[in-house]
Parts: sequence; C-alpha cells; structure tokens
Amino acid sequence: MQDDVVISIKASAPRRGFGIVALLVLGGLLLYTAMIRPPQTPVFQGVLVVIGLSVLWLAARLQQATSQTLDLTETELRSSDGTVLARVDDIKDVDRSTFAFKPSNGFIIRLKSSYPMRWQPGMWWCLGRRVGVGGVTSAAQTKAMAEIIAIQIAQRNAG
Repeated sequence: MQDDVVISIKASAPRRGFGIVALLVLGGLLLYTAMIRPPQTPVFQGVLVVIGLSVLWLAARLQQATSQTLDLTETELRSSDGTVLARVDDIKDVDRSTFAFKPSNGFIIRLKSSYPMRWQPGMWWCLGRRVGVGGVTSAAQTKAMAEIIAIQIAQRNAG
C-alpha cells in the first residue's frame, strides 16, 4: 500500500522541554522587567510587553507543533495533522551538509515547484521551493529520514 508510513520522526523530549521552558522564562522575564522595572519611556515599556507576549505565544506554538510527528510515505512527507510538506515526486534533492541553511539536527529539501510559506516551530518550515525539517527533533531520526528520501529520489531518477 502506498500510504504506509516508511519512517516517522518526532520531537526529542529533552530538546522540546528545554525549548519551551527557555521561551517561557524569556517571555516572563521580559514582562517582569516591563512591569517591575520599567524603562524611562512608555514606548520602551510597550515594546517589552509586546515582545514578552510574542515570546509566550511562540512557546505555546512550539508546544503545540512539537506534539506532532512527521511521516514519510512512498508518495509524500506529511505532518501527523495531515499537512503535506512535500510530495516525493516534487523533491529535487536533500541537503544535510554542514553549511546548508537548515534547522538544527535537520536537513533541507529542495523542491521542483513552489509551496506556500508555512511554519511549525521546532519541527519544520517551508519557504517557496525549500522545506527545512528539524529543530527539536532527534538527529538520528532526521538523518535516517533524509537518507531514505535520498534513496527514493535515486530510485525515481534511475527508473
């Protein structure tokens, strides 16, 4: 069956926890500073509040996004919520090199056609013809997924 999952990756629990806690602490400190020791001008106090609330919102997004998994099937790479990141037929190549613009412990996929801009913090992002996978994911899982995608591309190009 073509919809069977070949490999899945999920967020590493320690990385997920550290990321969420770090954002919560940063957001809390910014709000604390804005309220308890405000800057001289109200504009800067407002900026601290806006940034603090934005960081807390980002922590909530990170918590929600990292509760999902990424599944690779024979036909597509998708999130467990059903979002299709890329179709295997549309993947040009995979890059895990050191100097690639990619997420931590992850890889980047170059696509033949452009996809809409999307983002799930800590898991993946999509900017036009590039999809970055990784962040708080396990390095071993993302490496295995990248290698399987490379094999799928090689098989497609050979046949």
